[in-house]
Amino acid sequence: MNREEKLAAIYEAALRVFARYGFRRTRVEDIADELGMTKGNLYLYVENKRDLYEKAVAHGLTRWQEMVLRAVEKIDDVEEQFQVLCRKSYSYLSRDVSLRTVLVNDPTVFPLSSREDPFSEINRASVGTLRKVLKRGVRLGRFREVDVDQVAELLYSVYVMFIIRTYVKAEGKSTQKMFEQGLDIVLHGLLRK
Repeated sequence: MNREEKLAAIYEAALRVFARYGFRRTRVEDIADELGMTKGNLYLYVENKRDLYEKAVAHGLTRWQEMVLRAVEKIDDVEEQFQVLCRKSYSYLSRDVSLRTVLVNDPTVFPLSSREDPFSEINRASVGTLRKVLKRGVRLGRFREVDVDQVAELLYSVYVMFIIRTYVKAEGKSTQKMFEQGLDIVLHGLLRK
């Protein structure tokens, strides 16, 4: 196993343990035990528990982002790309129990304000993916002319609200229906034609 694979295994194990016990109750020894390694060995890869936590969460967020990007890249039609981007981004946490649990226990992972975002670089990349799809849709004449940067920020903010309401506040089914209605409004507008 090369260093990159080893780090991925460490971060995935750390996410599972942080999800199980929460940040405060998790000990580095718990994560080392999960990996079948010594605490000292684990410290060859991370500075301390906080460093491990932040890297593990960043790994989980990046894995989420990469899954969505792979799904979007398989599609040619820009409207379908947009829908897949929205739906896959929104539904991912229903399958990733560890990341979802960490997020529920630590809502600062997904703050409403970008100034408070400890994972701003990762989240800016997500906004960038959204911006890219919007630009392509405008360029192809499928989406109307808009300020793509502003619309991408707006849609990302709405998305964060849906993630928080669905997974952190556990409003589930009612929020899922609202999400689908919101996606329909974004794609087809509110006004009758």
